[in-house]
Amino acid sequence: MVGTALEGRGGVVAAVSVLREAGLFEREAVRYLPTHVDGGRLAKVARAISGACGTLSACLRDRTIIVHAHTSSRASFLRKSLVLLIARAVGCQTILHLHGGLFRQYATQESRALTRRWIRHTFERSSRVIALSSGWAQFLGEIAPRARVTVVPNAVPLPALPMISRARPGRILFLGRLEPAKGVDELLQALAILAPRFPEAHLALGGEGDGERVRRRAAELGIADRVETLGWMDGVARDAALLESTVFCLPSHAEGLPMAMLEAMAAAKPVVVTSVGGIPETIIDHDNGILVPPRAVAPLAAALAEVLGDCALREHLGQRARATIEQCYSTAIVTQQLAAIYRELEGAR
Repeated sequence: MVGTALEGRGGVVAAVSVLREAGLFEREAVRYLPTHVDGGRLAKVARAISGACGTLSACLRDRTIIVHAHTSSRASFLRKSLVLLIARAVGCQTILHLHGGLFRQYATQESRALTRRWIRHTFERSSRVIALSSGWAQFLGEIAPRARVTVVPNAVPLPALPMISRARPGRILFLGRLEPAKGVDELLQALAILAPRFPEAHLALGGEGDGERVRRRAAELGIADRVETLGWMDGVARDAALLESTVFCLPSHAEGLPMAMLEAMAAAKPVVVTSVGGIPETIIDHDNGILVPPRAVAPLAAALAEVLGDCALREHLGQRARATIEQCYSTAIVTQQLAAIYRELEGAR
């Protein structure tokens, strides 16, 4: 299996780490080769070369192995596409596992003709392509019609729930990179609208990014005392933050299938999220969460007000969110789906 170093941060790291912790690596004899590491340019180049060489060496030793590559877009995709090219040249089966909500933009807007042909070639030559949702699978079918696409969602573990709620009244939790593409600006504006009606409303933002810009914008909106930037959070800190939250909100402009949303649902928290990427296939509006359009402040503020002001609704949304994870996104279900793909590819040799 190929991807970014698991000591790093981000959605791909979170998704792969869950699979490892669920026992997939042990049961399927998975060897993980990182092709990317956080750090300077030299460290990144060295890790990319090391990962490619490690993949070639493993394939030469055993041409029956399956090379399963986790990718997002841009440089990540180019690195993984070269690794898969190496694996195919040696005669190994390959899986391209797509993460990242910006891949549509990368493939259709940012890439020139030659890159677009390479993207199509990589998908169509892969033994199997894994998409996180049916919507993403449909998109991949449009840009690479001969790609063999299977939908496998991200998995999340189910944490034990406390007997007594530890939620702090009015606490809105955001987990993600602090950048405009994640809807942070709209969330700050929505909080400013909510402030007069909900004196206890406050926002906790967990994640890397430009925290100073966020704090400056909060001050401009008159809500500096209601906004807390928590920085990057490990799993323990994230779980504690979820327990203390009243509602989880991720108003992204684009997404794949965000791990942070699934983790909030597993913790039985009501979620307010935008109808982008694979999210509308997971969230049924006002059943297991609330959907709002992206880049729209007024609907976002209205949805948060509805959740903050209705205890019964919060309870219903949280219970249904937890049930959704249990039924469709548990580690047992997703690891079984991946194991079935491995068996199928082994039998196709």
